Amino acid sequence: MTAAADVKAYFVGSGPGSVSGKRRLRRWDLVKKTFPDLSDMSVLDLGGTGESWKTAGLRPRRLVLLNPYEAGAADGAEVVVGDACDPPESIRRQHFDLVFSNSVIEHVGGHAKRLAFADTARSLADRLWVQTPYRYFPVEPHFVAPGLQFLPLALRARALMAWPISEVGSIEEAIARLQNVELLSRTEMAAYFPDCSLVVERFGGVPKSLIAVR
Repeated sequence: MTAAADVKAYFVGSGPGSVSGKRRLRRWDLVKKTFPDLSDMSVLDLGGTGESWKTAGLRPRRLVLLNPYEAGAADGAEVVVGDACDPPESIRRQHFDLVFSNSVIEHVGGHAKRLAFADTARSLADRLWVQTPYRYFPVEPHFVAPGLQFLPLALRARALMAWPISEVGSIEEAIARLQNVELLSRTEMAAYFPDCSLVVERFGGVPKSLIAVR
């Protein structure tokens, strides 16, 4: 591996020794403390994969993964291919104990889509857990680039091209990847989930991500 790849793996890799991996384990601990009866629940995961649940250390009684592509299934999980902003009728007909989502709402594409995503999450279960990175954390979490999210798109694209761990091959690719991420503020998350508590995850005392919990 190159030095840049090593740095990227350390900060955003999925391994248990990476910064991101350690944060995910802490988040799973918080999920289990928030919902101590998780193992008895039916859970709908919006945009999740089986791989992410393998690190949870606990499995719900029933797990349904709704994803726009064929997500890798964890043991016994049901995979439904569909859009969380406009779920298939087979999902709409059901009611779950918990709707769960981790770092997805910032990728769905625009305010109208986020409203639809939140409506799906809020209507399909009494309990809810929707996490998203916080816009004003000083490091953009997807590219591990300080302050990247605060620049205009053209400057972000040029900065991403120059960023040694971005692995972006062209300006067009940089723009496309950047347009796929719209980080949210506390006010926006509170507006999308008005009947939820807003939990703030911190890193070094600084707000890093937001979680709508009901």
